[in-house]
Amino acid sequence: MKTHPLAKTREEIRKARIAGQMAAQVLHMIGPYVKAGVTTLELDRICHDYIVNELKATPANIGYMGYQHTTCISVNHVVCHGIPSDRKLKNGDILNIDVALIKDGWYGDTSRMYTVGEAGILARRLIDTTYEAMMAGIWQVRPGSTLGDIGHAIQTVAHREGFSVVEEYCGHGIGMTYHDEPQVLHFGKKGAGMVLAEGMIFTIEPMINAGKKQVRLMKDGWTAVTKDHSLSAQWEHMVAVTADGYEILTPWPQTVPPHMT
Repeated sequence: MKTHPLAKTREEIRKARIAGQMAAQVLHMIGPYVKAGVTTLELDRICHDYIVNELKATPANIGYMGYQHTTCISVNHVVCHGIPSDRKLKNGDILNIDVALIKDGWYGDTSRMYTVGEAGILARRLIDTTYEAMMAGIWQVRPGSTLGDIGHAIQTVAHREGFSVVEEYCGHGIGMTYHDEPQVLHFGKKGAGMVLAEGMIFTIEPMINAGKKQVRLMKDGWTAVTKDHSLSAQWEHMVAVTADGYEILTPWPQTVPPHMT
């Protein structure tokens, strides 16, 4: 039984789980293709064909607010919403691939980091810290905790390493609507904000910069980059609030971070 206006029923969560697991499968599938010399446009095409032909699902991003691609692929200092292009990846690059799909009317949305060859020490530390920050936020999820608890946990991990948290972009509620309430900030104060209730579904997707937190939007209207040209990393999971904690709806089938596998 629903206990909150944003809560989903068990059957609705089951449908969201199917979509989330499919989105995670896309990110697992694309991993071997991430290597020096491949273009981000080619990676996007492979993801598109897999979603349509293998998963029998619909790419959620195509046509969303005019966007024309299946994925967002953000390389190095790109914070988020990087547009696939003819750019070829090179050794040492780090990148986030963000994918969303629709299955039977329900959205699945997740992203993760990849490295091309051997990334530098700072890049690896940033990737690991961002993953740790995301998980620290997820570990706060339970009925009675708050959105501020999530944000505070994330920023605590990032600041511990001397990194900064991007404030312009946030996680979001998701279900049969792509971007719904609540907005899930990746910074905040303990005990502040909306109180979580069983059945809520939302994403936690911190963007962490190696340098300062400020970002700027490119002329294409989508691509956000760090103002100081420092590296940026992001991880994203969909989570559901359960009776006594959380469920990750977009589980990856292998250990992460990827450069540690």
